[in-house]
Amino acid sequence: MIVIGIDPGLATVGYGVLEQRGYRHVAIAYDCIVTSGKDMSTPQRLLEIYNRVCTLLDQYSPQCVAMEKLFFSKNITSAMNVSEARGVILLAAQQRGIPVTEYTPNQVKQAITGSGKADKKQMQEMIKRLLGLPEIPRPDDVADGLSIALCHMHVMR
Repeated sequence: MIVIGIDPGLATVGYGVLEQRGYRHVAIAYDCIVTSGKDMSTPQRLLEIYNRVCTLLDQYSPQCVAMEKLFFSKNITSAMNVSEARGVILLAAQQRGIPVTEYTPNQVKQAITGSGKADKKQMQEMIKRLLGLPEIPRPDDVADGLSIALCHMHVMR
């Protein structure tokens, strides 16, 4: 089974592609989509995210996309930008008939560390260990994408 975990954002979209091989989870690819160019408008950024996510979905043919559930914070502008990015990601998956499962940050933390209150550093260290990576994936969004994918694989077991 192949799962793509996505940490959505307008400036940076972190992703991790995991494959389950027996009882092991193997990181096939992980990186981020960066659209933070000062000369890019919001529609241009959304198009870049859409095109890059389509490429990922076509390249890896995942059985599922796992994504962080949107939660509202004090910054409504940031939440709106994230929701727009989520929209184009959902569209790309839906066009290919790939189901999307969403998880809250606490669900992801619980699945990875055993505690819904784990901090970023604990999460990153666990992802490195659980996936046998040589170093902690950077930036944080990439580690988050891997965490979301691994959370889904744990839930599906």
